[in-house]
Amino acid sequence: MNNSLIVENQKSQQEAAPQPRTTKRPRDYQQISLYKDINPLDWEDWHWQMKHRIRGKEELQQVIKLSAEEESGIKNASGRLSVAITPYWATLMDPEDPNCPIRRQAVPVAAESAVSPHEMVDPCAEDRDSPAPHLVHRYPDRVLLLATDHCAMYCRHCTRRRLVGERAQEEVKSVSRFDAAIEYIKSNRKVRDVLISGGDPFTLEDELLEGLIQKIRAISHVEFLRLGTRVPVTLPQRITEKLVNTLKKYSPIWVSIHFNHPKEITKRCKIACDMLSDGGMPLGSQTVLLKGINDRPYIMKKLMHELLQIRVRPYYIYQCDPVRGTQHFRTPVAAGINIMEKLRGYTSGYAVPTYVIDGPGGGGKIPVGPNYILSQAKGKYVLRNYKGKIYAYLE
Repeated sequence: MNNSLIVENQKSQQEAAPQPRTTKRPRDYQQISLYKDINPLDWEDWHWQMKHRIRGKEELQQVIKLSAEEESGIKNASGRLSVAITPYWATLMDPEDPNCPIRRQAVPVAAESAVSPHEMVDPCAEDRDSPAPHLVHRYPDRVLLLATDHCAMYCRHCTRRRLVGERAQEEVKSVSRFDAAIEYIKSNRKVRDVLISGGDPFTLEDELLEGLIQKIRAISHVEFLRLGTRVPVTLPQRITEKLVNTLKKYSPIWVSIHFNHPKEITKRCKIACDMLSDGGMPLGSQTVLLKGINDRPYIMKKLMHELLQIRVRPYYIYQCDPVRGTQHFRTPVAAGINIMEKLRGYTSGYAVPTYVIDGPGGGGKIPVGPNYILSQAKGKYVLRNYKGKIYAYLE
């Protein structure tokens, strides 16, 4: 689907399709002074979107009315995890409300400078479990390959804020930088599953991403290949016909997409997800539980329902990791358990993800949820169902 077709597709959908079920419609980009003269074909060019990301206060205050907390946060957000917001994402932010769930994920606030005693630079101990550059090996049969430290947008709750962000460096021009990681995978025949993440691997050019996938696909014992991304949400223009056709050549490839709130599921996001699904890629969602953004059961249920409508299977809800500067995003674990209590039995099983805590210090994903086993004796389990009714199961 070329750019002009996408523009026409969007126009026809705006006329024929119902409005997305969100609290407020996204702004048309031409309603924002910063973008009012932009050609629609430029707007649909993902390279243009990347080049024109909002990087500081001067641009941002042309899009939203900054609060004092945001102004302080922007002033302090220099260095590694600086501000970078795609023009597309800027159209989704409420210009008046600092508590807008889209805005809070992208705009730094003063609370990022506060560090609580239990927060860590690398809470998942990925650096400790790295046997080769760009590679993390924690589980017996799976490895994580960090293909880049760049993202289309820098989420303020980022777990890898020690690695991810803008910095003065030469862009990746060759997959040779991953040779040591590829050799490690080749030498370890237990590895059957490779997750390519980052940063965001979809910020790589098509040829570079294909070169990396090609090398991994050439390893005979790798059965399962996944890509972890947020690009369909923050920069859906990146999902092009050329990219989809490139990925199709190495099928099956599974794509895990980071969604946090129903307002992220726009018509443009749906087009991107449809292109991936139609290209034969199964899609799953990964959601971070965030205070004041998605910690209400009705919001999370709405998100899961709308994900299924765009053919994305809810996979994980993560407890927000104790990474430095994210205390204002973390909820009590009880909030996550309450959400699971309100999902299981009250909606489709396909709409119920697994709630996990990534064990601090490298413990891996630990499932957490309501307790449905009330007691256990020899040959007998006493269970409760989602309504609280008691049942006995005899072995």
